[in-house]
Amino acid sequence: MSSWRTLLLRIGEKCPEYGGATDLKEHIETCYGVIWREFEHSKDDIFELLLQCAEQLPHKIPLYGVLVGLINLENEDFAKRVVDTTHSILQDAIYLGNCNRIRLLLRLLTGLMCSKVILPSSIVEVFETLLSSAAIIVDEEAGNPSWQSRADFYITCILSCLPWGGAELIEQVPDEFERVMVGVQSYLSIRRHSQDIGFTVFDSDEDKFLEEKDFVEDLWDRIQVLSNNGWKTDSVSRPHLSFEAQLVTGKSHSLSPISCPELPEPSTLLTAFSRGREKHQVQLKYPQRLRRLNIFSSEKAENMQPIDRFIVEEYLLDVLHFFNGCRKECASYMVGLPVPFRYEYLMAETIFSQAHKRTHDLETFTRSRTLIRVRYYCYHSHHLSQYTTRWLSSTFARSNFQCIWPWEEWAYVKDLPKWAPQRVFVQEVLEREVRLSYWDKIKQSIENAPALEQLLPPRGGPNFKYIIEDSQEGMEGHTLSKELNSMIRARKTAREITLWVEENIIPLHGFNVALEVVVQTFLDIGSKSFTHLITVLERYGQVIAKLCTDQDKQILLLEEVSSYWKNNTQMTAIAIDRMMGYRLISNLSIVRWVLSPSNINQFHTSDRPWEILRNSLNKTYNRVTDLRKEIQSLKKSVLLAEEATVKAMKEYEAAESKLDVVDDQPVQSEKPGRLKRLKGYVEKAKDDETSIQESLEAKEALLARALEENKALFFSLYKSFKDVLMERLPPVSADGKLPKLRTANVDSVTIDSEPSTMDVDHDDGKTDNSQSNGERVFHSYTTGEQEQWCLCTLGYVKAFSRQYASEIWPHIDTLDSEVFAGDVHPLFRNAAYAVSHFVLSKKKEKNIKSVSGEIRVYVLMQVVIPV
Repeated sequence: MSSWRTLLLRIGEKCPEYGGATDLKEHIETCYGVIWREFEHSKDDIFELLLQCAEQLPHKIPLYGVLVGLINLENEDFAKRVVDTTHSILQDAIYLGNCNRIRLLLRLLTGLMCSKVILPSSIVEVFETLLSSAAIIVDEEAGNPSWQSRADFYITCILSCLPWGGAELIEQVPDEFERVMVGVQSYLSIRRHSQDIGFTVFDSDEDKFLEEKDFVEDLWDRIQVLSNNGWKTDSVSRPHLSFEAQLVTGKSHSLSPISCPELPEPSTLLTAFSRGREKHQVQLKYPQRLRRLNIFSSEKAENMQPIDRFIVEEYLLDVLHFFNGCRKECASYMVGLPVPFRYEYLMAETIFSQAHKRTHDLETFTRSRTLIRVRYYCYHSHHLSQYTTRWLSSTFARSNFQCIWPWEEWAYVKDLPKWAPQRVFVQEVLEREVRLSYWDKIKQSIENAPALEQLLPPRGGPNFKYIIEDSQEGMEGHTLSKELNSMIRARKTAREITLWVEENIIPLHGFNVALEVVVQTFLDIGSKSFTHLITVLERYGQVIAKLCTDQDKQILLLEEVSSYWKNNTQMTAIAIDRMMGYRLISNLSIVRWVLSPSNINQFHTSDRPWEILRNSLNKTYNRVTDLRKEIQSLKKSVLLAEEATVKAMKEYEAAESKLDVVDDQPVQSEKPGRLKRLKGYVEKAKDDETSIQESLEAKEALLARALEENKALFFSLYKSFKDVLMERLPPVSADGKLPKLRTANVDSVTIDSEPSTMDVDHDDGKTDNSQSNGERVFHSYTTGEQEQWCLCTLGYVKAFSRQYASEIWPHIDTLDSEVFAGDVHPLFRNAAYAVSHFVLSKKKEKNIKSVSGEIRVYVLMQVVIPV
């Protein structure tokens, strides 16, 4: 790259803010000087790269703002072009609902305001427009509260700009800025508290979370602290102050007004579920900021202001968003942010927050939220079994290729009940480590905690019923399996094997023996590798399809697969997944089998049945998603084909109508060959259009069929959950009080242990070995087995409801009337209704702030009227 491009990309990275030694002002002046020398020759390229860098390296926005401010001193048109283009992109982003772009472009405009490129009053006008839209949205009479997610997002965007420009706004336009702050405070008094559903497990927990601040309220409190501190924060660089004497002489440009999209009119005929569906769709477009995962103690952030945590999280999330495809650059930027304090602990918490997205602290995932536990043991096993490169700081760069982990500190879980989440967690981590490595290696890795060998999975070999042994030669099916094996080795066709089964096995031995022989033999031939399994299913899958023509028979097939791979959860899941892919097993059969008596007793002690069910639901969902994408692509292709046909027709008609006059008579002037060629183009274009249209109709028919299958799947899923839960959930008391599944189940036990050694990093980069105090706190788990089973199963009901909410919403009215109506346990109903989470009990309604007429008028006077 040319030097100006390199300087623009790497601006500031050699300065103290980024851990370097170069003076920031001199560095910016050098960068500006090189850019200005190339300005006349590369003006457009500079413009494009500058805007791209500002959006994709947003932690450098203050630096880019200063560069534009310095260019503005020499070339006002260039700065005006930056302002107008940013405004135009922002306006488009607002109408499209591109949340990341809206947030970052508002920050860029604020940075340009600090460098005197934009008038402060223009920024205030933008804020007031967003405030006006937000206030109208949450107004019960004039707005549509179902769209509160959009209103909250607008308010969050305003507040998130203030660490970068609050000091300048309060200094230059104090009255206007105060009006914005009053408007935000008034909005907060009107809006409904947004409960973070990701942190609630069951209704018994939700009262506690209603009392906590949601993200908007929390950010407002942090901004209040920042305001009281004079708008000074260490985590935002302010390079414009070094150039203030120069920048103040430049021309400040004004922003054109922005507008927000109109709200759809709320219908009085909408049902509660319809309003919930609308709210869900808005939340998908304007997602709520995720809550933080608090792993480390508060003293780890003792040098941070409350706003610093928010800013550093913004930096980290931006880097993860824009550099997720380039791990080396991503890690480099994450450990080199322009902040003067250490933030390794915050970085770890942010990364883990993104890894699971839906939990509160470690106690939550080890004690109740089931899918979070799945994500963690998948992550932890991968971390232990793979090599971790040293792109991050020394705190996190550890080579775990040897599967090293202080398992002796986890050995206590062996003495917990088999259903205790901590014990299940360790058991599943070891099982997935075996998948990624091999059994003997993992056994060796826990040699310091031999008690954990009990939690290791079996060695993982197949359980072939017809293994060749002298004692089994006379077993029913043994000879048949050998004969079938010989037929397969002789390359007999699927049709020939099917006829053999129908004529030689079923009449003499019955269907069950026939299915057992076929499945056991096929799986044994395919057991050598994944490729062998695929080959067998591709060649002889039709044999199984002929045998298993209904759900009952497919359930027997699933039993045989589970029996053959009873010592290998991974291969069980893979075999069933492949059979579903080849349409040998339906998703309805998998739901029935997983929720059958042979599996439900494992729900709280193993992930085996849940993994199979998750795979089935994901496969069904992905099939629908892929069809929708293909249909969208085909619709675009149809439009292009129609345009191509019209264009070809016009060219042909223009050529055909082109005449010359010969002897006072009109004569075709185009050559017959060209006319024939143009006519051929028209016919080809029409054929292409017809072909694409037919493909579109075929895909739409497939989608309609898939949606019907989806509907049947979720009906079967919730009906099956209802049946198994209604038998096991404790009854509701006579006064209607819900049973408490989770009791005070933690008994702390402090014991003395051998002191462990850990590496501690210091600010100078050195490490030393410090020892713990030799005390560790263990927890016993006293929740009963049935209660834990209920907690785990309800957790999956809620998790599936949220994960597939978009597919469940179209059927929620029918589900409510046919599955959840009548004598349904309220704990099950509430877990299933996590798809909407708008069904509020009377107790919760009391906690929601009422909106008085006086407050509404006050907000409209303070926010809407000034705009």
